Amino acid sequence: MSTRRPAAPPPEIPGFHYVDVLGSGGFADVYRYEQELPRRQVAIKVMLADGAVSDAAQFTAEANVMAMLSSHPAIVTVLQAGVAADERPYLVMEYCPGPNLQVRYRREPLSVAETLRIGIPIAGAVETAHRAGVLHRDIKPANILVTEYGRPALTDFGIAATAHAPSEATGMSIPWSPPEAFGDVQRSAPRSDVYQLGATLYTLLAGRSPFEIPGRSNGTADVVDRIQTLPLPRLDRPDVPESLQEVLAKAMARRMADRHPTALALARDLQRIQAELGQTVTPIDIIDERPVAERGDDSDGGRTRVRGVVSIEPQAAGGASVDADTVLRGAVSIEPVDATVIRPPYSAKKADAPRTEISAESARARWPWITAAVVVGVAAAGVVAAGVPALLAPPEPQETTATIAPQDPVAVVPAVEQLTGEVAGDEVVFTWTNPDPEDGDSYIWDAAAIDEEPDPEVTEETSVTVPARGAQTCLTVTLRRANGTSSADETACVGG
Repeated sequence: MSTRRPAAPPPEIPGFHYVDVLGSGGFADVYRYEQELPRRQVAIKVMLADGAVSDAAQFTAEANVMAMLSSHPAIVTVLQAGVAADERPYLVMEYCPGPNLQVRYRREPLSVAETLRIGIPIAGAVETAHRAGVLHRDIKPANILVTEYGRPALTDFGIAATAHAPSEATGMSIPWSPPEAFGDVQRSAPRSDVYQLGATLYTLLAGRSPFEIPGRSNGTADVVDRIQTLPLPRLDRPDVPESLQEVLAKAMARRMADRHPTALALARDLQRIQAELGQTVTPIDIIDERPVAERGDDSDGGRTRVRGVVSIEPQAAGGASVDADTVLRGAVSIEPVDATVIRPPYSAKKADAPRTEISAESARARWPWITAAVVVGVAAAGVVAAGVPALLAPPEPQETTATIAPQDPVAVVPAVEQLTGEVAGDEVVFTWTNPDPEDGDSYIWDAAAIDEEPDPEVTEETSVTVPARGAQTCLTVTLRRANGTSSADETACVGG
């Protein structure tokens, strides 16, 4: 948040003691307080006393959205909300002591490894919001905080909107906004958030926003014109692999149809780059929305793998601003063995069961808000259950020092080729080829329009027929192996 204006005096809030100011924004200030019971540091966002009625409604909407989503490990946790004695609404949130990513990149660009470790969990958070029907609409470095455990956490859903309804909230962060935000009729869709996340990752690597050109005029009109007309400039860094240049260019394509169809698809591309570079692959956390009967078990050919709730990585976790080479989390260092952590909704009968990882592609139904909130308690219980035995167990030298060799959970799966479409009356027939067929291959395809949420389907054929959609019909196809790994997306469009 900006600190250009002085913050208003902090309100008196029962059960909390004021500590200091964290920042100030357009219609609210953020302070650090100490909560009395349980005793802990918290961040409290307080609306300005002269806020308009629309600002109050926006503030309330932000509180509700963040509460709905804050069970996700890469979204800042909301603890409570209320109205202070001076009638200013406030929102009590998890305190993230690390500098936000805007502060970090302005000091110096981040490494490729750290940028990937940040991008993947944040993409999982964005995917979770989209599955809940929420668009963030303001993803940028300043809105990614760092928790006490060094993990990135997305915050500030102040101008969020549902994916199916417009929002009256105004405001945008121009350097990270997609081209469609500047049209005569502003549009927002899940792929708009994908663009902003891509622009954020580009910024972390470049040390500046994507269309800011050093030594030239970078006023609002200049930046907007470049966003709308210029291709994405290449990152001038020899350590950035070509594959990452291509993934960022796809995420920030000017046409929405040319971008990754989902934040999850972007996360998987980032995982593949980690595997390509020989790095530990960061898990993706999303909610498993399928019925229990459809989740399979541990013997389904590797698609489902059980992993402990606590994982310890040799790198600083999640993009932390940590200089030390070692992060202490327990006695044994274990690398994650799957690419995607899909968290099942809470069940009282399953509360003590281990977390299950499923490399699933479907699961589009909305998960209940109450169930999502209760997952926090389950995850916390799992952490305690997994951590306490490791801390209390007597030391065994060989096991304590042993490290399970890292495994790349994402195999290199080739994308489909020769994806083309042919108009046949009021339908379009799309066909493609598989460059390296294997037993059990299937294809995930999605013909949603660019302003619609993705609605993928699965086929074992190399052809699908879809209804023609006005001026242009597009299809996105992903090759999926029998073990659950998948390729990058390929998209083709045909004029009507």
